[in-house]
Amino acid sequence: MTERGKNGGLIASAPAPLRSKLGKLGILRDEDLLTHLPLRYLDETRLTPIAQLEDGMLAVAEGEVTLCQLQFKPRKMLLVELQDDTGSLQLRFFHVFAGQQAALAVGTRIRASGEVRKGFFGAEMVHPKYRKAREGMALPDHLTPVYPTTAGLAQNSLSKLIHQALESLPLDDTLPAGLLHKLQLQPFDTSLRTLHHPPPGVPLQQLAERSHPAWQRLKFDELLAQQLSLKRAHIRRRAHAAPALLGHGRLLAAFRAALPFSLTGAQERVISEISRDLTQSYPMQRLLQGDVGSGKTIVAAFAALQAVESGYQAVIMAPTEILAEQHYLKLSAWLEPLGIQVAWLAASVKSKARNAALEALREGTCQLAVGTHALFQQPVEFARLGLAVVDEQHRFGVAQRLALRDKGKGQVPHQLMMSATPIPRTLSMSYYADLDVSIIDELPPGRSPIATKVIGNSRRDEVIDRLHEACRNGTQAYWVCPLIEESEKLELQAALSTHAELTERMSDLKIGLVHGRMKAEEKAAVMSAFKAGELHLLVATTVIEVGVDVPNASLMIIEHAERMGLSQLHQLRGRVGRGSKQSSCLLLYQTPLGDIARQRLKAIQESQDGFEIARFDLELRGPGEFLGARQSGQPMLRFADINLDQKLLSQASQAADWLLQHDEQTVEAHLQRWLGSKADFATV
Repeated sequence: MTERGKNGGLIASAPAPLRSKLGKLGILRDEDLLTHLPLRYLDETRLTPIAQLEDGMLAVAEGEVTLCQLQFKPRKMLLVELQDDTGSLQLRFFHVFAGQQAALAVGTRIRASGEVRKGFFGAEMVHPKYRKAREGMALPDHLTPVYPTTAGLAQNSLSKLIHQALESLPLDDTLPAGLLHKLQLQPFDTSLRTLHHPPPGVPLQQLAERSHPAWQRLKFDELLAQQLSLKRAHIRRRAHAAPALLGHGRLLAAFRAALPFSLTGAQERVISEISRDLTQSYPMQRLLQGDVGSGKTIVAAFAALQAVESGYQAVIMAPTEILAEQHYLKLSAWLEPLGIQVAWLAASVKSKARNAALEALREGTCQLAVGTHALFQQPVEFARLGLAVVDEQHRFGVAQRLALRDKGKGQVPHQLMMSATPIPRTLSMSYYADLDVSIIDELPPGRSPIATKVIGNSRRDEVIDRLHEACRNGTQAYWVCPLIEESEKLELQAALSTHAELTERMSDLKIGLVHGRMKAEEKAAVMSAFKAGELHLLVATTVIEVGVDVPNASLMIIEHAERMGLSQLHQLRGRVGRGSKQSSCLLLYQTPLGDIARQRLKAIQESQDGFEIARFDLELRGPGEFLGARQSGQPMLRFADINLDQKLLSQASQAADWLLQHDEQTVEAHLQRWLGSKADFATV
């Protein structure tokens, strides 16, 4: 009987310290051991003569110990020399434990395996695996897996647990045979055993590149679990009750008639998509994507008006006070002439004004609230909340978005999430399959293209001279710094010192300063002065990344641009080019410039297409970083690569649609295997 059979489970019967270490690897159930797959493999199925060992090779060598010596300079180590008929190999151990010298005594025959390095004295292995060798001792009949592990959890212990799981757990296929045949996928048990114990002759390159059919099956299963989880959440959302915002159309017509500009075709299209969703009696959950300056705020205003004229309230939440206040000012100017009361809620709002706003929202006399995180705090109550708009949604955690949704008092408000970081199609398919997506793929007329130049920091004085001349001729400009205080480690120019330097060098100009540690009212005062044209230049940290709209500002200098991500650079650049003037963005970089940084700066210089930039950014950073610290609420992928596995992703998406309609039993079995208790966590 296996250990599992005697004690009711491998994980359950393990000592608490071991369970804790396994938990750090995401192994909480016995089934999780099955899908804890190797990082790489050692080929211990054959011995390599020492003379044939090459640099970087993962190999097994056998020989007699001819030297075993404890050394203390330049640091403590055990130096062992292994010799066979063809040559000698040095083994170095920096963590020496009791009994090791005895086990490696001169004259002992051992078998050592590890990565070969070419050292000063020839071939060597550092901390190889080793064991005593006997005459006629058999070699393993499969490649040796090397698993991801954590401190204090040895490979041998982890391998033993995984082997026990393979032998004791059912490996039945969760997917119907017809689907496997159609997609030409291997059976689950065959794929799993191949990956955990690859037989001799399996191409190591295919395993390393994850292109082997066994990897294809496991990647498909993972993608399918993700798609099923998200799409089922999308379906189940329709079981919730939401207010049908039918409206009467008079406010919307009056608003449209008062607009001093025409909407783009793309704006009209997404307004129609959102309006149709709002009339349904189940909650809308739509993601509105639009490049910097594409006009998402006006779309949100149309959605809010539909809620208001249907007798409900709306709320618009933004991640920073600068962005939230800009929304408040715009929406107040647009909607208050129509008789709509707009409340402003943020940390900087004084208690008297705050209490008045809270009461108006609670009583229903205020129809629209705009603000920051303050909106989902406990004291905020709505009389009839019908629509929640979350701007820059990726900056909010799942719990925060849920807290706002729960303000609906029995009914779930419709949700519109907006993002100025365009999401590539494959990422959208993979991580936003539970959302309906609208895209504004057209900029308003009159937006001038932004000339982007990449300039080495050695030309900084030249840049300052050009800036000085431009500001004296009526241009307003931004100078963006990544940090607000000096850091010797990062050697970045700080906003404080840059402001002091530029003020001294351009004493005839009025120069403002904005950074994240200023009080909200101080930031607001500086931003208002800049927007009113009272300041020539604004020195700022990346707090101006989103939301700042100053049409007269047509020049931006971004310092240490090599330290920033592509999406952030694109967002910052979008603060200029909002008027009719020719606009420029100068990217100052510090040498030496790494390959990744060089690729980023080249991409931002050559393209102003947010979707193209986002696609390249995704390739560089991967989905985890792109989405932001895994706070998106969606299952992250361990095995599949959404850039390389687009065909599998498309197949998984189609298969998920079919299974959800026709085979709920398979859906449950597959989700249980891959996600367990997390099968329903994609709910927002």
